[in-house]
Amino acid sequence: MFNCPTAYAEGFKKARVLDQEFADNYIRHTRIGDLELDPVMEELWDLPTAEMHRFIRAGVEQVDDDDFRSAPKALRDFFEHVKEVPEWVDFDEFKPAQRAFFHNMGNLLIAYAIGSAVEGFSTLVSKSFSITGRVTGLGPGAERRLRQNNRHMVETYYPDGLRRNGEGWKIAMRIRFVHARIRKLLADSEYWDHDAWGTPLSAAHLGGISLFTFSIRQFEHAISMGSSLTDEEQESIVKIWRYDGHILGVPDTILFKNEAEARKMYKIAHLCEPPPDESAVEVATAVFKAIPAMAGVKTERERKSLQMYAFRLSRALIGNELADFYGYPNTIRVKSLVLLYYRLRKQLINFMKHTGKLSEEDFSLIFESTQYDKEGISYKLPDHVRATQQSPW
Repeated sequence: MFNCPTAYAEGFKKARVLDQEFADNYIRHTRIGDLELDPVMEELWDLPTAEMHRFIRAGVEQVDDDDFRSAPKALRDFFEHVKEVPEWVDFDEFKPAQRAFFHNMGNLLIAYAIGSAVEGFSTLVSKSFSITGRVTGLGPGAERRLRQNNRHMVETYYPDGLRRNGEGWKIAMRIRFVHARIRKLLADSEYWDHDAWGTPLSAAHLGGISLFTFSIRQFEHAISMGSSLTDEEQESIVKIWRYDGHILGVPDTILFKNEAEARKMYKIAHLCEPPPDESAVEVATAVFKAIPAMAGVKTERERKSLQMYAFRLSRALIGNELADFYGYPNTIRVKSLVLLYYRLRKQLINFMKHTGKLSEEDFSLIFESTQYDKEGISYKLPDHVRATQQSPW
């Protein structure tokens, strides 16, 4: 039927008892990457790096010049194909999600970084971050990664951001090319265990876990922190991320159609995944190292205070079991007390700002800055599996 990677074997058995169809589909996709782009990138692999970057930029930006006209036919055909919008997409249906995001942006960006993303890192997706070192303890990697994720979210929810000329579409497509490049680098490296882990940056992780992490799971944590969400907005969020997943190259065979399907896949996916290991701890810890830098904190005392606050809030969101595994400080363990404190503090800050009496920045300002490079969106791709040995990109 299909070859289950050994690391998933035990979890797969348990998940199959609960829902055989979803479990089989998830494990099948652990052996699948990007069915459309991976073959194209294979064909482009031997091109000079600068030339490849020019071709990709021209394709994404729809520049009809010599760069694009001289690009390999496979790449030109790919861009011709991806400009087509599926018939199930209605851009007007994204409007409730857009309003909900910008109304709750402060809570949502925090909820992602120390809530849903940290939960996502408990899966084998952490292996790619750990091996490449892009996030873990190597310079400003984690900070840059968080800023880029924030940019992706902001542009995804921006009005018309996912139309072909929108910044959200372009960033999602850039991410798709980065994934394809890193997938190939990892697959060809000595560090990746194909028998145990399947395909690097697999369709299973993108479609079964990451899309839900960016959508409903993020909003669930934000609601715990005091945000509100209508049924219409929740339905709209699912639709906007379904389309974003399509742009990212998630196959239709694992791309959720509605909230119920998304929730079931996320649940089954986590059952299939092996218990988190040292790679998960390494990646999750890097997030908290990045928080003070993103906040512009300068003194050691402020750094420790801010990190402790983030640890307390994260523990309340992800639960004591995972927080203990990650080695969080043994702070307040009663979720309701921590979240009540956060909501009251947030209300006080908002009131004081309204009356002009507060000069310190809200905690949420840590995540309001996103990665906007001076030259615009960069279409450079990594050229080495290890971040420390890559050319600047």
